Amino acid sequence: MEEVVPQKINNVDEYHIPLNRVVGTGAAILMVAGNMIGTGVFKKVVPMAQTGLNENFILLAWIVAGLIVTLGAFTYAGLSKLTTAPGGAYEYLRLCFGNFPAFLSGWGLFMIIGSGSIAAIAFIFSQSVNSLIHLPNPFQQWSHISIAGSVYPFESSGIKIFSIATVILLSWFNYRGVKNSTVLNTIVTTAKISGILFLIIIGLLLSSSSTAGTDVVSQSPTVKGISFFTIFLGAMLSAFWAYDGFTNVTALAGEIKEPKRNLPIAIITGVLLVMTLYVMANYAFMKAMPLSQLAAMGENKIAATEIAGKLLGNNGTILISVLIILSSFGALNIIILFYSRTYLRMAQQGYFFKNAAKVHPVYRTPYYALLYEMIWSSLLIFSGTYDVLTNMVIFTGFAFYLLNAVGLIKMKRKKVIKEKILGYPLAPILFILFTGIFLVGILISYPRQSLTGSALLLTGVPFYFYFKKKYSNTTPQAGK
Repeated sequence: MEEVVPQKINNVDEYHIPLNRVVGTGAAILMVAGNMIGTGVFKKVVPMAQTGLNENFILLAWIVAGLIVTLGAFTYAGLSKLTTAPGGAYEYLRLCFGNFPAFLSGWGLFMIIGSGSIAAIAFIFSQSVNSLIHLPNPFQQWSHISIAGSVYPFESSGIKIFSIATVILLSWFNYRGVKNSTVLNTIVTTAKISGILFLIIIGLLLSSSSTAGTDVVSQSPTVKGISFFTIFLGAMLSAFWAYDGFTNVTALAGEIKEPKRNLPIAIITGVLLVMTLYVMANYAFMKAMPLSQLAAMGENKIAATEIAGKLLGNNGTILISVLIILSSFGALNIIILFYSRTYLRMAQQGYFFKNAAKVHPVYRTPYYALLYEMIWSSLLIFSGTYDVLTNMVIFTGFAFYLLNAVGLIKMKRKKVIKEKILGYPLAPILFILFTGIFLVGILISYPRQSLTGSALLLTGVPFYFYFKKKYSNTTPQAGK
């Protein structure tokens, strides 16, 4: 997988070195799919079964969430016409609404959403490895030590050390060139898709229709109005967690060939592919195991593992464990790649640490951005606080989705975007409508988490003014 890298660019400031535009359409599609397919497809049917909804409503939750994400895919495909610079959603917000809202989204990505996702997926990957090969726990005797009674840095120390080592390894791998990461993602994502298809086939062929699918624990026919909406919203939240990441490939605009043509193709094709796989997989899961059994599983149980074990014995359990390891490893690799490009763009505009704007003269990668991302994600792994933090920012994450959709309409009406956009104006309007309803639902159902997450995001305001004062007039703004 060794990459032939460009020769060193002599006598050029590292702030002005361009990224390496080498990613083709097929690779970009697999990046979208690889980013989205993590662990959610294997486990989210359990909390959805515990809501009391029947099979049809659970599948409907996957389909409705998938359709909303597809509307979002059309919206971000339109936004990709704005620029060929890196940065993705951050850059779109900056062009549509200015530096301040863009900074809040980028700072939230660095402090909580992106780094927290890296920490969470690295931990899941290490847990999966630990289930097959026991990892030593060197600091077990200190696991009871806490900070403020809520942070236990030495708890699960072996898994945390392995997680941090994995983040360091993949950060180094990404530092060595975008082509390396692209090739790795193509291999791993192809394996993931093949594994999910195999799981769907055995789930449908080997399951017994007489025992699966007929035992339904359902409140849905009797629960109506607000109660049903809240329950269905909870099921959709699980689905959205599995669908998340469809916008991230836009951060790679500086490295994709013909991005104004290929990014829309990659986003829309990748989302439709993943939606199809998710709906088929969950249909197969519910045919292979009754909802009552799925709902009775413990919080840490993974539905796909239990179902494969039931159908194929120990070999099935090992197969799904390996598939989850592959999925989490591949997703981790690709988000390390994506998020670092946002920090690069923030630094190019003078709203992040100045060195993050540097591009390596040989590998053409934002190596300081990768370093900052690696350090903070590792600290979050060590603290063990990433799950709490990322759960709090679901509300603000969807608020930025909505704002970007409004931005597309704004830029189209001002004729900043002159190209024809597939699905416009219906897709962004419907996306705004559904996202708005969803935001209200989240705020009503999870008010404390939503407001706390918004408050966490606003802690970035002092940093905005700090960066603006210190860097915005001095940092070379490459890639305008």
